Amino acid sequence: MKKEIKLFLDDLRDIPEGFTTARTVEEAIYYLENFHVEILSLDHDLGEDEKGDLLPTGYDLVKYICEHDYKIKYIFIHTDNPVGRENMYQTLIGAQRRGFIDSDIKIYDYPFIKNKYTEGWGEHNERPK
Repeated sequence: MKKEIKLFLDDLRDIPEGFTTARTVEEAIYYLENFHVEILSLDHDLGEDEKGDLLPTGYDLVKYICEHDYKIKYIFIHTDNPVGRENMYQTLIGAQRRGFIDSDIKIYDYPFIKNKYTEGWGEHNERPK
């Protein structure tokens, strides 16, 4: 039986206590494939690579979840990006309505807890090394 975890996908925010960290979509997919995710909390924008190209987003992970029908109990969308939030939420709700993902998944278009950044850095400051 797979170990149950709470997964927090975000490239900048502090990770809430008791959550496992995924900073990229690839890391999140690893956890979805190898653990039972009870709670999934999603950011939309996950930064850029060394060349300045956008990395896959939380919306990309939502589409992956819809394609693979993972059994997640709760999904929270904690992004500050209003368009990204709406896209992720409507995609998940639509996938439930069409039977692509379990209708028992509780989907919330707001954070599980208040978003928090370590003092001194955030979207306009360089990330600590």
